Amino acid sequence: MNIDKAIILSAGQGRRLSPLTDTRPKCLIDLSGKSVLHWQLLHLRAAGVKEVVVVTGFGAEAVEEEIEQLALTDLKVRTLFNPFYGLTDNLATCWLARDEMRGPFLLLNGDTLFEPAIASRLLVAPESAVTVTVDRKSAYDADDMKVLTDGTRLRAIGKTIPAFDAESIGFLRFSAEGAAAFVRTVEQIMRSPEGLKRWYLSVINEMAEAGEEVSVTSIQGLGWAEMDFPEDVVRNLELTESWSRAPAAVAV
Repeated sequence: MNIDKAIILSAGQGRRLSPLTDTRPKCLIDLSGKSVLHWQLLHLRAAGVKEVVVVTGFGAEAVEEEIEQLALTDLKVRTLFNPFYGLTDNLATCWLARDEMRGPFLLLNGDTLFEPAIASRLLVAPESAVTVTVDRKSAYDADDMKVLTDGTRLRAIGKTIPAFDAESIGFLRFSAEGAAAFVRTVEQIMRSPEGLKRWYLSVINEMAEAGEEVSVTSIQGLGWAEMDFPEDVVRNLELTESWSRAPAAVAV
């Protein structure tokens, strides 16, 4: 699927990473000489993405400064500020960015590190309204965003679902039709009392339960990581060090 646009949700502070995030958002944590956001932008560009919208909140000025200093060629990067980042969860961030979700796009968590091959695999996955990248492993912990699959179909997604066989890495693809359905559902839920405290992946779960076309594509064996706790930094540094030695295709 030909998709030129990606949206990165980077509004939160990432308090669980304290003290690393006491004065800066976690998307600006340095890994092997580049911020998390820098790695994301480089690898999106390497996969052929032309435009990225970064939804900011905590430390927005620092994120804007980082983007300006990077001055990446062949990639248009814009920001969208969420002034309510401290009061809501990421469903509200998606609601704020809903006007950017017209036509096909990629949606990425602001703390998901991924090698370029993951973005490429997501882009060439079979057509579907929504496609969720998943990984599989021998054991899952309470913080994993678990997924139940049936072949290539997603049946359920959430941290507390009773049955599961994979986990979401926080990287999704939407067709134009899938984007419209997602926005409609987000707008509906945001009218409810619990909307401000919902995760956007709970919308994906509702769409799957309602019979919408939600598929999965496996990225098993490819390199990715999340930035949730200070102890993640050591493991993530190993990953980014390997990227630093990669060919110049992902260089500035």
